[in-house]
Amino acid sequence: MKIAIIGAGKWGQALYHAYSQNNEVVISSRTTKEIENFVSMEEALLCEYLIMAIPAQFVRLWLKEHFEDKGQKILVAAKGIETSTGAFLNEIYGEYVSSDRLAFISGPSFAAEVQKSLPTALKISSKNEALAHTFANALPSFIKGYVSDDVVGAEVSGAYKNVIAIAGGVCDGLGLGNNARAALISRGLVEMTRFGEAYGAKTETFLSLGGAGDLFLTASSTLSRNYRVGLGLAKGQNMEEILESLGEVAEGVPTAKALQKIATDKKIYLPIAEEVYAMIEKGKDPLKSVQDLLQ
Repeated sequence: MKIAIIGAGKWGQALYHAYSQNNEVVISSRTTKEIENFVSMEEALLCEYLIMAIPAQFVRLWLKEHFEDKGQKILVAAKGIETSTGAFLNEIYGEYVSSDRLAFISGPSFAAEVQKSLPTALKISSKNEALAHTFANALPSFIKGYVSDDVVGAEVSGAYKNVIAIAGGVCDGLGLGNNARAALISRGLVEMTRFGEAYGAKTETFLSLGGAGDLFLTASSTLSRNYRVGLGLAKGQNMEEILESLGEVAEGVPTAKALQKIATDKKIYLPIAEEVYAMIEKGKDPLKSVQDLLQ
């Protein structure tokens, strides 16, 4: 396969490392970078297969400014919900590409560990089973690929776990202990499942790699950007300080805002996500959030 990675951040470069083991792969981004096989955006978009590692909040603008439909098959590697509209990425990409040419990757996958070729298992979700198998089979030997047709479940779990990861960082930053973190993560899994079911996602998706697998990972490790956001909140830092020190996009921050809007509009009970939103947007004391959750 000839594949182009669009987006040359840490995750984009990790995907480049993984997929280039068995395929001809190039990489491109909005700004030129001195990395192996970096090409212009125009050249990248000529490839039949595209892997989109553009952060969720920038996808719509990028598609509007750069994308030209040449029949490409797309694997979406970002996770998040558009804050301004509450739209899922499959809806945004669906305005430009038919669903049978879209797939989504999810599962426990810190970029730093993928770059080191450490083993993991990931899931490719698509309405087109053949396309899902194509992207899964192109993965390197250190990644076991699974396929699913539950695109909505993959999207919800991939976005939601980042918000719970912020709460996990708060929990550990406050020194609340292992019991508290385990309780938080397990209730977070229930909460994301409840949210996904409201959109027609399959319950079993949330017990798989993209749900429980990715949630357990991101909600308990400093390799997670969103977890580090929670650590900063627990220390009393404001969001501007936290994001500046992070130096990267933490998708859980805008996703928490999107979830709050959806929860209000659709009347879905999302207590953990609502407390994360309150800490991020309203500067709520993390200890007060803990007390309110315990009530």
